[in-house]
Amino acid sequence: MAAVILAADADSLRRRNYHSAVEQVATYGRFVDRWNLDSRPAAGPGTEAWLVLCRSKSQGNGLIGHGLVLSEPCLVPADGNAADAGWFITVVFDSLLPLGEETGPGVIEAVLPEEFPADMSGRSLLSVPPASEAALHRLWRDHGPATPDPDELPGGTFPPEAVRHAQVNRYERDPDARRLCLAFHGTSCSACGFSFEAAYGEAGTAMVAVHHLVPAEMLGNGYQLDPVADLVPLCRNCHTVAHSENPPRTVAELRAMAAASGHVTGHVAGPSELQAQADARRILGSGPA
Repeated sequence: MAAVILAADADSLRRRNYHSAVEQVATYGRFVDRWNLDSRPAAGPGTEAWLVLCRSKSQGNGLIGHGLVLSEPCLVPADGNAADAGWFITVVFDSLLPLGEETGPGVIEAVLPEEFPADMSGRSLLSVPPASEAALHRLWRDHGPATPDPDELPGGTFPPEAVRHAQVNRYERDPDARRLCLAFHGTSCSACGFSFEAAYGEAGTAMVAVHHLVPAEMLGNGYQLDPVADLVPLCRNCHTVAHSENPPRTVAELRAMAAASGHVTGHVAGPSELQAQADARRILGSGPA
């Protein structure tokens, strides 16, 4: 997966109401924004986007956010004047640090190869050399926001013989892969449409699982995960049913099973609907009078 750096200074982030964006990511796990650029970018859907805060030369640059590009580059005239047209891409941010909590002076420059440009003043977007992508991921894991896995239990909670291991693979438990998957696909279940956030509000944030479409045992050691193409969000029920067989059931099979059992995607029948169904059975003679 290709990667780019989006460069911004503190003033431009404040104009974008960055504080609100940080709160939205913390609450809902994603924030979608249109990012204006000074030239056509080589960045299409699925490209990783690293947000870097440009500071003074003495302070260096600070890594402050991560996301995914959602759209192809678009050229839109400014105020209807083609001469002032500008390029933009749509970016979904899945992880943001508040202003002031970005990586400290010289941290980016220390982990990236020397050929990577340290001075990004006047640049809105830069391509990340492939050799630098792993270093950026390590840096973000060390300095970025914590992303707790709702499936993790504190060490020592249960004796080893009491623990039942779920049939999930390492890709489904990888925090970076999970974050990228949910940023692109959203947090509703791909099979039944259930949304933890819609059902439980803030308490349901980050409760959805992610599911690998290809069984882990079928993948070679050199396999490179694509979190957008290879992973999908599933609710806990669908994820459990998917992994109740080996190889796991597909998303299409889960949908067919739900449809065959009469489940209506994303909908819970209310009292009036239940009464209407009872009336229908009574009229048709298939239920109590």
